[in-house]
Amino acid sequence: MSGKLPRWIWNMSQLIGINMFSNHLEGHIPIELCKLDSLEFLDLSDNNLSGSIPSSFNRLNMRHVHLNQNKLRGPLGFSFYNSSSLVTLDVSDNNLSGTILSWIGTLFELSILCLKLNNFEDEIPVQLCQLKQLSILDLSQNNFSGSTPRCFIDIPFETTNTKSSVETNLWGSNIPYSIWKFVKGSRSIDHYDMIDERFRFLDIQQEVGFTTKYGFYSYKGKTLDYMLGVDLSCNHLTGEIPIEVGKLSNIHALNLSHNDLTGSIPTTFSHLRQIESLDLSYNNLNGKIPQLIELSNLEVFSVAYNNLSGPTPERKAQFATFEESSYEGNSLLCGLPLKTNCLGPIPTSTMPKVQDGEVEYDGFIDMEVFYVSFLVSYIIVLMGIFAVLFINPHWRRAWFHLTEVCMTTWYYFVLDSFV
Repeated sequence: MSGKLPRWIWNMSQLIGINMFSNHLEGHIPIELCKLDSLEFLDLSDNNLSGSIPSSFNRLNMRHVHLNQNKLRGPLGFSFYNSSSLVTLDVSDNNLSGTILSWIGTLFELSILCLKLNNFEDEIPVQLCQLKQLSILDLSQNNFSGSTPRCFIDIPFETTNTKSSVETNLWGSNIPYSIWKFVKGSRSIDHYDMIDERFRFLDIQQEVGFTTKYGFYSYKGKTLDYMLGVDLSCNHLTGEIPIEVGKLSNIHALNLSHNDLTGSIPTTFSHLRQIESLDLSYNNLNGKIPQLIELSNLEVFSVAYNNLSGPTPERKAQFATFEESSYEGNSLLCGLPLKTNCLGPIPTSTMPKVQDGEVEYDGFIDMEVFYVSFLVSYIIVLMGIFAVLFINPHWRRAWFHLTEVCMTTWYYFVLDSFV
């Protein structure tokens, strides 16, 4: 399907859902869409829609909104200000900009918030911590700055069964299709059917994408219900990682990579008992890596390209599976799987070899020390000779006589040999 969204659809006042993803729709989102008071589910993702999101897009009944993978621009503004029933808001992969306003904290039912791949800026609003139903938070690849909110600890990040499906109960007769579905040419756009007794109850599963374990995965059904994760990567976050982040014991994925974070890795990260993917790479973290052997579910781990020092974690349990790439880019780290030995880069030739009670050296000499010691010894010998000749007149006369004899002998030797 291509072209603009047909305006006559907005006359279907009892329309519950619109599912028109992965088409070639273009143009602006019609403001008439905001007049559909019964609309609960809207999926216009993966199209070519442009312009801004209508500011009156704040229906009370709206529960799931997917506008990702379009060309929408401008600020988010107050588009969903009054959508108190909103469970899913996915506007990732657009050209949206501006700041996230404080009204985001009033969406108390919000469980999935995906703002990835936009141009949002300023600090991450602390009002996000008021969203007690939040389970997936993706703010990656934006221009957020400032520190990581400590109040994330106030979000329980618990499993919920409200985010994976859209259930509808449609008693009554002659009601148009609850889900207006036009996906990759599945229906004709010029007609719609009337619902009958078989479709009084519909359960439509939604699908949400999230990056974890170095890959982008789509979650739906029970898998989506159990997915809990936070992705703040590829921003401009600064300061230390709050110890409170290490107490988010229910999350399965945490990505803080590609920021400007400093300080050490909190020891509280050992409380991330459900974590499967932990990425702290490409920051300015320093200090030692805490022992995280308790993280038995960990499959992906990276602290690469920081300023960490000291030994790598013990090669036990899950940490025995991580390769050098998990630690590379930290010149002061040592231990397996890195090639740097924690005993220091001491050449084996300088170390004494003990055999049968004897200490044996292999004769290795530091050339700089040799040259300096040789020069000092030479000067001392010369000064000693001069001192002796100066003090003892007899030896001085004998030295001069010996010198004269040697010079005369060499003179006549050269003369006889070449003349």
